[in-house]
Amino acid sequence: MRSIGEIATPSGYWALAGSFGLNTNILEINLINLILVLGILFYYGKGVLINLLENRERTISNTIRDAEERHKEATDKLQRARIRLQQAEMKADQIRITGLKKMDRERRELVDAADKDLIGLEDSKNFAIRFEKQRAIKQVQQQVSRLASERAFENLNNRLTNELQLRMVDYHIGLLRAMTIESS
Repeated sequence: MRSIGEIATPSGYWALAGSFGLNTNILEINLINLILVLGILFYYGKGVLINLLENRERTISNTIRDAEERHKEATDKLQRARIRLQQAEMKADQIRITGLKKMDRERRELVDAADKDLIGLEDSKNFAIRFEKQRAIKQVQQQVSRLASERAFENLNNRLTNELQLRMVDYHIGLLRAMTIESS
């Protein structure tokens, strides 16, 4: 196998130098060949490697920056969500308090209305009792009056004789004559 040195340089030149060349057999690589390969790679690959590392660094920094922005946005959203949650809890508390107040007010209004209805029913009952009492008293008075009149007529009829009736009629006729004479 021919070495790179043999390809690039005439063989007579290397004969004087003592067979110096590049060994391409991987198992027989010596330190000089390895340093030479690394030097060539370093010289020609330095720019590519630097570009690759710079691109990788930019990509990583962009990824970190994007992650930090997303983290900041997520934190902001979380904070806004917490604020909305607090507002919702406050509103729920206000609604609960308002509902309790309204329920208490309606309960009081219902109790007041029931009390008014009870008072009205009591007044109506008392009025009906008074009315019935007055009607009963009036009926009793009428019956007492009728009975008294009947007894008075009975007593009069029993005591009144014909002679007494004639005297009374004469007496009243005399009174009427006296009244007519005086007025004339």
